[in-house]
Amino acid sequence: MHELIARLVETIGAMGYPGIFLLMAMESSVIPIPSEVVMPPAGYLAQQGTMNVWLAILWGTMGSLVGAYLNYFAAHYLGRPLLLKYGKYVWITEEKFAKVESFFHRHGEISTFIGRLLPVVRHLISLPAGLAGMNHLKFSTYTLLGAGIWVSILTWIGYIIGRNQELIVKYSHHALFGVVVFSIILVSLYVWRQKRFGIRAPLAPGEGE
Repeated sequence: MHELIARLVETIGAMGYPGIFLLMAMESSVIPIPSEVVMPPAGYLAQQGTMNVWLAILWGTMGSLVGAYLNYFAAHYLGRPLLLKYGKYVWITEEKFAKVESFFHRHGEISTFIGRLLPVVRHLISLPAGLAGMNHLKFSTYTLLGAGIWVSILTWIGYIIGRNQELIVKYSHHALFGVVVFSIILVSLYVWRQKRFGIRAPLAPGEGE
C-alpha cells in the first residue's frame, strides 16, 4: 500500500488534473482502481500546494461522471439487445428484464445517488441505468451528487492527514462506514415517504397501456 500510494502521488503529480480525471474515469467504469488510492494522494498534493483542492475535487468528480457514462452507453447500446436476445439462456427472461427496467424507471434517482457512494456498487450502478435508458439529466445530476460527495470526502482525508497510508486507510474505512449508515437512513426515509404519502413513482414507458 505504501509503495502504491507513493507511485500514485508521483503519477498524479506528473500528470496533474488530467491524471486525476483519467484515473477516476477508470475507477468509475469497470477497471478496478479504488478511488481510495486516487483522491487522498490528490488531497495530499493540494495540501503541499502542488494542486488546488477544489480543482482536484472537480476533476475527480467529472472523471467519475465520464466513467459512469462509459458503462451507461455500453449497457444501453450493447447490453440491452444482448440480454433481450440471449438472456433466456441464463434465466433472464424478458419478463424479469421488464421488472428490473420498471424498477429503475421508478426509483432510478435514489438508486443512482446511493450507488455512487457504495463500494462495488458504484462500478455497476450505471449498467441498470443504461439498460433502462434513464433520463440523461437525472443520471448526470445524481451521479455528480453521489460522486462529488465521495470524491470530496476522500480528497479532504488526504488533505488533512497527508501521506500517512495507515491513517488514510483507517479514515477511509471510517468514511465508508459513515456513508453506508447515511445510505441506509436515506433509503429508509425514501421508503417511508413513499408509503406515508402514497407517492407513486412514474410508470416506465409502455406501462399502463
